[in-house]
Amino acid sequence: MGMNKNEFCENGYWHFVNRRCSRAGDYPRRLHAFLPPAMTDAAAAEIQRWRGYRPSPLIALGAAAKKAGVARVFYKDESSRFGVGSFKALGGGYAVGIALRDALQKAGVKDCDVFSGDFSRRALAAAGKVTVAAATDGNHGRAVAWAAQKFGCRCRIYLHENVSAGRQRAIEKYGAIAVRVAGNYDDSLRAAAKDARREGWTIVSDTVCGNLRRLPRFVMAGYGLMIDEALAQLPRGVLPSHVFVQGGVGGLAAALCARLWQKLGARRGRFVVAEPTLAACLFASARAGKPQSVALEKETVMAGLSCGEVSRLAFPILLAGANDFAAVPEDCVAPAMRFLHCNKPRVVAGESAVAGLALLFAAARGGELRRRLGLTASSRVLLFGTEGATDLRIYRGMIGG
Repeated sequence: MGMNKNEFCENGYWHFVNRRCSRAGDYPRRLHAFLPPAMTDAAAAEIQRWRGYRPSPLIALGAAAKKAGVARVFYKDESSRFGVGSFKALGGGYAVGIALRDALQKAGVKDCDVFSGDFSRRALAAAGKVTVAAATDGNHGRAVAWAAQKFGCRCRIYLHENVSAGRQRAIEKYGAIAVRVAGNYDDSLRAAAKDARREGWTIVSDTVCGNLRRLPRFVMAGYGLMIDEALAQLPRGVLPSHVFVQGGVGGLAAALCARLWQKLGARRGRFVVAEPTLAACLFASARAGKPQSVALEKETVMAGLSCGEVSRLAFPILLAGANDFAAVPEDCVAPAMRFLHCNKPRVVAGESAVAGLALLFAAARGGELRRRLGLTASSRVLLFGTEGATDLRIYRGMIGG
């Protein structure tokens, strides 16, 4: 990575300050084209009606705050969301429901409420003929497979060659057919899209796929519920001064950035995107001011963040709303996971859940990185623990158990 005047690297942690970040207090009207507030409102209202819904915990990490030298650290723990093991159940699940509703309406079936499971015999028969497909590093595919089983449609999930066997089994337990593809995540997405076009399936992607932008917007809309929950769970009168969110293709980060902006306006705090150095497509795009692809020369241990191409739906929101972009090294992951494992109460966090925590701990050492992130003894940091132990064998190996 070459360096420009807005970049800094300290102990393997890269930081880029986004000078293009808007100072607007209100969520800009131009961003409604990517994710309008009404779409997230509707998703939140619908998901809260689902059987088994309950807000994921917001955990106050006193030991982390002490270690980081800040006032408070809050961790939104998505490890038990709908039993799927990650936040993806919100976005992937909601988008599958939308896709099935669209397919049934196209088939002339209008006498059912897809999300509540109120199906007539005709609707059940029609739903069973619908196939949804997705590409995944593990979590999105698992959520899509879960939702397909929940709503009664067929499912094919495309996995690249580096997705673990444990994550494949977790997908197949929901009745989905797993298809292995040579290469990386971006290769599996292209393969899924190609087969979906040929077979007439619906591709449920968490990033823009060719000209398909509608369902990725619904995926992002589903994620926004996490912000609504977190704001309701924070102690009265307390708002975060900093929000650290994992990268990947950018859909999660953009959805949370947008929702914070919609809900809090100028009080939304400093928004920081953290991703692996080995897959820092958002970092590269932010420094270029436009979407950039990066070559995945080696897979990151943060499997769910192993993406070389940004979502063109998400990136405009992040370019306008994220204050900072950071890239973290591989060796920070296991220590952050072990820290949470040893926390009281114990927090089970997967490899893709701790990039933000690792960045916070790196900045705790003091020096330029801490100054550039604006962290002080009075800072209140909100983190999103996006997954639990989605592959138990890998988790045990990471924590040394």
